[in-house]
Amino acid sequence: MTTLAPPRMQRLWLELTGRCNLTCTHCYASAGPTGDHGTMKTVDWFAVIDAAAELGVEQVTMIGGEPTLHPALPDLVGRALDAGLTVEIYSNLVRVPDRLWPTLMRPGVSIATSYYAADPAEHDRITGRTGSYALTRATIIEVLRREIPLRVNIVGTGDSTAVDQAHSALLALGVRTITRDEVRPVGRAGTLDDPGEAGTCGRCGHGRAAISPEGIVTPCVFSRRAPAGNVRVQTLAEILAGAAFAGQVARLDAIRPGRITDGCGPDSDTKPCGPTDPEPDPN
Repeated sequence: MTTLAPPRMQRLWLELTGRCNLTCTHCYASAGPTGDHGTMKTVDWFAVIDAAAELGVEQVTMIGGEPTLHPALPDLVGRALDAGLTVEIYSNLVRVPDRLWPTLMRPGVSIATSYYAADPAEHDRITGRTGSYALTRATIIEVLRREIPLRVNIVGTGDSTAVDQAHSALLALGVRTITRDEVRPVGRAGTLDDPGEAGTCGRCGHGRAAISPEGIVTPCVFSRRAPAGNVRVQTLAEILAGAAFAGQVARLDAIRPGRITDGCGPDSDTKPCGPTDPEPDPN
């Protein structure tokens, strides 16, 4: 029997938890304060990280939910760095516990966050938490002060003027890596008529994959209805080389033919793939 080699992956999204201190109206994971860390144990994540390194993955993005709420985050980051991977931590930056700053400041670690509006009231409305704008803004300033590599992703809701205002506000703070994204019809933003897959970028599974808090492997964090296996049952290499993963990728490709671009845009080159792989917005 011939064993197929898994496709080359540049990055993996590790969705560490479904718990979050916000309840964003558009959250793809429907995360919130009542969410949990799923069935994946620290040792399971260690196995995934080790497998990723063996497969030649270059970067893992630790996301949620809110990854800073996962108690094993420092250990997971350390495991990834020791394996030669770079790590992006995608946090809402509402609150960073003092114990985590040494982890975030390690070489090879970068931070990403979402920014919704320059208007505090609108930002708070979207996140579902009064005061979240001020908290995130203050932490952005602290991240910059500590000289931690930072990318801020402006998630637009259709108002181009508001996006431009947010961009200007971030530049004024000193943020230099700014990207733009749009709300996807997934999770809380999803509907029965559009489960979200038609809004994917055209590159799901092409050099990237995601793993949920339950260990489910999908081509992307937004392609949540395309499970291809579970790392608690099979190895990551077996799943990525398997017929189920290839089939899900082919099915997603067929949903939006002709839309696979280097810019990873869902409908055009200007609309990025996901929370961790957009094209930079020129400053």
